[in-house]
Amino acid sequence: MLEIASDSLAVLPWLLGCMVGVLLTTVRLPGNWLIVAEALLYGWMTEWEDVGAWLIAILVGIAVVGEVLEMLMSVFTARRAGASGRAAWGGLIGGFLGMLMLSFLVPIPVVGTMVGALVGCFGGAMIGELSVKRELVQGTRVGVFSAVGFVLGTVAKLGVAFVLAAIVLTTVIAGRLDSPPVGESQPVRTLPEANASG
Repeated sequence: MLEIASDSLAVLPWLLGCMVGVLLTTVRLPGNWLIVAEALLYGWMTEWEDVGAWLIAILVGIAVVGEVLEMLMSVFTARRAGASGRAAWGGLIGGFLGMLMLSFLVPIPVVGTMVGALVGCFGGAMIGELSVKRELVQGTRVGVFSAVGFVLGTVAKLGVAFVLAAIVLTTVIAGRLDSPPVGESQPVRTLPEANASG
């Protein structure tokens, strides 16, 4: 029982770190890179027994895929609406400003931040498009598509965060299972008993 409790406590900091990484990713902060950094820290602490260069390279590659997916989703949906360059920049800037300044719209952690980001992305893209074409219908369409792209990009990146977290936690748990329990001593070898007749 004590052994199970000890293993659970050893895994807990890494689990919490992965959870923080996933939460940061939901609000468009570099949570995926936090999980990669966590893997590097675990590798360093275990003298690279469980975490090698190949695993780090795979984690970095997956994190880069997440960044690319996030960007492609936003660009693709904005282009589908015929957005201008100003609209794209407006949506990006508006999304970040919305996260910081409009979270009060829904006073629930993370949810409020996401709603604020969506409203900011919509407003920023719409203003950017109106500054170019001055057509309300087109500006609204671009704003909606930018908000949809924001959501799709966040979902894609969040999926990548869960994959990264799963790999890191699996590595940590496997490392704990392979290591001998704390305080367990090696079996003592005894000399064969002398022959009674000898």
